[in-house]
Amino acid sequence: MNGKEKETITSQHGIPVGDNQNSVTAGPSGPTLLEDVYLIEKLANFNRERIPERIVHAKGAGAFGYFEAKKDMSKYTKARFLGKAGKKTPLFVRFSTVAGEKGSADTVRDPRGFAIKFYTEDGNYDLVMNNTPVFFIRDGIKFPDFIHSQKKNPRTNTRDPNMAWDFWSHSPESLHQVTILFSDRGIPKDYRHMNGYSGHTFKWVNNRAEAVWVKYHFKTDQGVQNLPVEDALRIAGENPDYHTADLFESIERGEYPSWTVYVQIMPYEDAWTYRFNPFDITKVWPHSDYPLQEIGKLVLNKNPDNYFAEVEQSAFSPANVVPGIEFSPDKMLQARIFAYADTDRYRLGVNYTSIPVNSPKNASVSNYYRDGFMRVDDNGKGSVNYEPNSFGGPTENMTYARTKYGVEGHAGSTPYEKHAEDDDYTQAGNLYRMLPEDEKNRLVDNIAGDLKNVKPEIVKRQLAHFYKADKDYGARIANELKIKDLKV
Repeated sequence: MNGKEKETITSQHGIPVGDNQNSVTAGPSGPTLLEDVYLIEKLANFNRERIPERIVHAKGAGAFGYFEAKKDMSKYTKARFLGKAGKKTPLFVRFSTVAGEKGSADTVRDPRGFAIKFYTEDGNYDLVMNNTPVFFIRDGIKFPDFIHSQKKNPRTNTRDPNMAWDFWSHSPESLHQVTILFSDRGIPKDYRHMNGYSGHTFKWVNNRAEAVWVKYHFKTDQGVQNLPVEDALRIAGENPDYHTADLFESIERGEYPSWTVYVQIMPYEDAWTYRFNPFDITKVWPHSDYPLQEIGKLVLNKNPDNYFAEVEQSAFSPANVVPGIEFSPDKMLQARIFAYADTDRYRLGVNYTSIPVNSPKNASVSNYYRDGFMRVDDNGKGSVNYEPNSFGGPTENMTYARTKYGVEGHAGSTPYEKHAEDDDYTQAGNLYRMLPEDEKNRLVDNIAGDLKNVKPEIVKRQLAHFYKADKDYGARIANELKIKDLKV
């Protein structure tokens, strides 16, 4: 200890502990006494070390870094972190699998979460993405059912492919994402070698209240790499935390992963007449219609000092947008605006934003929220706690009011309005047809291998969707499954 005295253990209240090896008992062989307050505190704290795990995206890894703007985007948005070339904004990123529990393997076939918290001068901006540009469903009302179908059978407590394929076969809009999931991209090599996509459409607004629609694309500078099925299975048994370790160790070595950031920009008026519904997250915008425009670089260069404090307790919500970035009528986005923050309050408590990783770093917080569990700041001291007031409390600023967009129609449970080329099969078929022959073979093998464990009536219903996307797609899978009597 270089001549220094060892630090004394204390209780949570700073009281020194005299014995950390033996509990207080009534004599050497007697029962433990209730007055051993340190023992009770120690056990009580240990009993509460686990907070509720996330319902989805439970297994993950994270790192700190920065976003550097490539050029001035103020023509399109008044978001200040995008307003000047060379401007750097600190951020935190959490990567994750989706369906597995905290103890699951990193190398499973599953979409990956790619969530970013930008610490901007106008508050925290959360961009909650996946490594795929589309999703399985287009309406948030179906999300709980979808996730239930991907989790464990409520009777056997084991994964059941019948549940997953039964849901997908009843939800043809899932076909585009299913095709991606069972392709090579379904198992990324690691978090550094995959892209990130907003999927959702957002609205950018400039200082003149002019609006455009955007989608974000984060392209890995390391190159996209995926794991062969055999390697993924082997690694899952040898090192289930493979992706977590890879991210941490690469940053420790000074090999900082980075992504070049692009957006697709759609003129505001195009949305209502575009051939696909641009707010449908099961669809992409073809780059031939709306090319990628480079806007910056994301770099991860610092590991967390403590996993629980900075990764497990991190909380994201697409509701957190800054001035210049607003929402779209995307139904999945609209549902997630509520669901994510609600989950954060359940998992971490109503004051979760006071946890350092979730606190604004470049903006101050001024509001009338008070009290609640885990209120660890000064709770507003003696300042006024209501508004309007006569005591100089913070007030609204109409400069930051959101722009308006028109809505019309009758209130009711309704699907998206159909655009000229809207269907559930065209884009999935286009994706299949653009795959190289060897990747088509692996895609078919992966799907057929999973469907071999599924009930025949579900298989046939799903096969009909593959045929509608592309006859060769359906025929190859049917041939692998030795199904010849299918009528489409």
